[in-house]
Amino acid sequence: MNAARRKKIKEIISKLNDLNTELEEIRDEEQESLDNIPENLQETERYEKSEEALSVLDNAVSVLDDVVSNFEDLM
Repeated sequence: MNAARRKKIKEIISKLNDLNTELEEIRDEEQESLDNIPENLQETERYEKSEEALSVLDNAVSVLDDVVSNFEDLM
């Protein structure tokens, strides 16, 4: 791989890391929101949707970590 393509990949890695940081922040906010749902509402659709969103966010963070790792292996 030539230097120009390596440079582009480094830029992509940086952008992906920034996006992952944003997703982690959103995930943490969602976790905090979920943790603060009163016990009497923990069997509701709202709670289930929040759990589902948290799961999707966790998965997205994990996938982006893997993508970045794969790109870094190229370097």
